[in-house]
Amino acid sequence: MKLTILDASIILLYLVGITTIGLVLQKRAKASKDAYLLGGNTLPWYALGLSNASGMFDISGTMWMVMLAFVYGLKGIWIPWLWPSFNQIFLMMFLAGWLRRSNVTTGAEWMLTRFGRGQDSQRSHAIVVVFALLSCLGFLAYGFIGLGKFVEIFIPWGVVSPYIPFYVAPEFVPHLYGLAFTSFAVFYAILGGMASIVWADVLQYAIMTVAGITIAGIAMANLEVASLNVPDEWFTPFFGASLNLDWTGIIDEVNDKIQSDGYSLFSIFFSLMLFKGILGSLAGPAPNYDMQKILSAQSPKDAAKMSGFVSLVLLPTRYLMIIGFAVLAILNYNQLNLESASGIDFEKILPAAISNFAPSGVLGLLLAGLLAAFIGTFAGTLNAAQAYIVNDIYLRYVNPKASNQKVSSVNYLTGVVVVLASVVLGFFAKDVNSLLQWIVAGLYGGYVAANVLKWYWWRFNARGFFWGMLAGILSALVFPSIFDGLDLYYFPLLLAISLAGSIIGTYAGPPTDEETLKSFYKNVRPWGFWKPIDALVKAEDPGFVENKNFWLDAFNVVVGIVWQLSLALLPIYLVLRMHSELTITGVVLILCSLILKKTWWDKLEADSTSVAAALKKKLVSQK
Repeated sequence: MKLTILDASIILLYLVGITTIGLVLQKRAKASKDAYLLGGNTLPWYALGLSNASGMFDISGTMWMVMLAFVYGLKGIWIPWLWPSFNQIFLMMFLAGWLRRSNVTTGAEWMLTRFGRGQDSQRSHAIVVVFALLSCLGFLAYGFIGLGKFVEIFIPWGVVSPYIPFYVAPEFVPHLYGLAFTSFAVFYAILGGMASIVWADVLQYAIMTVAGITIAGIAMANLEVASLNVPDEWFTPFFGASLNLDWTGIIDEVNDKIQSDGYSLFSIFFSLMLFKGILGSLAGPAPNYDMQKILSAQSPKDAAKMSGFVSLVLLPTRYLMIIGFAVLAILNYNQLNLESASGIDFEKILPAAISNFAPSGVLGLLLAGLLAAFIGTFAGTLNAAQAYIVNDIYLRYVNPKASNQKVSSVNYLTGVVVVLASVVLGFFAKDVNSLLQWIVAGLYGGYVAANVLKWYWWRFNARGFFWGMLAGILSALVFPSIFDGLDLYYFPLLLAISLAGSIIGTYAGPPTDEETLKSFYKNVRPWGFWKPIDALVKAEDPGFVENKNFWLDAFNVVVGIVWQLSLALLPIYLVLRMHSELTITGVVLILCSLILKKTWWDKLEADSTSVAAALKKKLVSQK
């Protein structure tokens, strides 16, 4: 271990800081259910945006992205589209505003605003709760494994094992470390609710920004005296039918990694990823911490701003760190110890690089920041899981009239239970990448069809939603044991099964009642196939104007994705000293920003003013 007193002091200071935030805000969180789960809808949009960005700056994801940069170079910027990372653009352009207008606490509760009440609606509500809990447990287990693998580099098992009274198989050492540090995280995660999560995340973001800039600076200094020995194709984000990345004679083991990942036929992989990503983005946010942050915004306008702010503050800082560590790891590959019980583990590049190349003080900042990233992601996901259990199960079916004190107690209890369940799940996962693939390509693949239809098609009903979701989730659970290879490649079949369940279920039942559809259409104002409902609303309110922004939103999404890619490429070109590419990317970024200022930001302000004027006029007429 290279930890010095300075490093340990920085880590300790951070832990004291977030504990203090949790203790200070604990009383406020106990005030009500919304105060605990949504921060009372009083948090500013920029703080929520920083928090969301900070939560995405997690250990497991950063380890994975450093590995991508090391192995795939600039082509690695596409692979996070598996999430898909560009869903933040769809959110900022229209979906965050639509979601926030619903004024609900969770995604499951949102089902009632779309489908009303009744037996089918209860089923759709229940299936969302099941999906939310499965995805939350998956992400908690994903963070749990990543944390363990990260800590193992800095606290070798040989240092600890003499004090452990029982034998631990080498492959389970990361799981044991994950369990130990999860125990520390639980206290903070369940203490202060959403408000403490957000403000602790803001602190974490500041730490990570300083650390990212420092690591990028160290990498640039190293590139002044050494050059990267990588395949030529490593330096370009563009690709053909295949990757053409041949590491033979450089680092031969990387070729095996590319082969095992299944990305060699990159054009096919990219096409499937883009197809799935667009559908997944149109479906809206999954019921996790991202959705909870949107629902915590003060207004629809703030929800949209928050979603846009995430990319702006996350990508430059994160990619400075990612490319910095990738460069240092390539330049000094022989100094890294990437051996594991199952062979070379490229997911260990990040902690190994930190251990070898971070100077004293910076090491403490990085460890504090990455531990904070784990705690922040863990806390946000845990908060989402608690929201579904408490709001959609306990308060709905068990004790609807529970006091605030009782709700607080149940929040704490459910937090502990969810953590224990995620730990058990983590012990069954092979590695970070396998769990990530199951979540984003499998489980989320089953989510897509029903959740696209719910926004854009008036005839889609609760029965269709239930059967579409059930067919998708069951297929996602079964397919990994049937098919070999990358989960993304069976996504079309998964989508077809889920879509069939949605359509058959929809026409097997009556349409949603008109009053529910009219209320949803008037409040949320989606575009899509809503013509019959639009006619009903206009018959009652001739002054109602439908949402005519489809083509503008589509244009803004395209410009926004280019803007987002530019934010990712800019720090990479900066660190690699690719000045021509840096200049072109900077110009593209400025042009996209100017366009979006006119076509998106100004429209938000205009829409907000018109809504306020209409509300004021309505109040005056009522008087």
